[in-house]
Amino acid sequence: MSELEVFDPQTGAQRPLTLTGAAVGRLRELYAAQQAGKQFRVFITGGGCSGFQYGFKFDDQQLEDDLAISQDGVDFVVDSLSLQYLEGAQIDFEDNLMGASFRVSNPNSSTTCSCGASFSV
Repeated sequence: MSELEVFDPQTGAQRPLTLTGAAVGRLRELYAAQQAGKQFRVFITGGGCSGFQYGFKFDDQQLEDDLAISQDGVDFVVDSLSLQYLEGAQIDFEDNLMGASFRVSNPNSSTTCSCGASFSV
């Protein structure tokens, strides 16, 4: 499992959104423990101290405008509106003294709040 698989090994196409090995590992743990049959949804909402806010949740349905992405055996979805703000982003999972959370490294953000949970373009 690589830290960043930008290209899909089956199709050779560039992935619009990627997961680090730590994020893949954490999602595998969550799916095994309690989220079987659900999909990890990545989304953007208005709000936060910088204008937009990252969101993550487990969802039991895939919507018509969702893009389904599979990486290293982990499936996740992102809606088309959120995808325009997340194109080229990488999701990591950090577990340290400050807590455990998914973090987004987003090349589209011009500013980010100090905790990394919100951004502006």
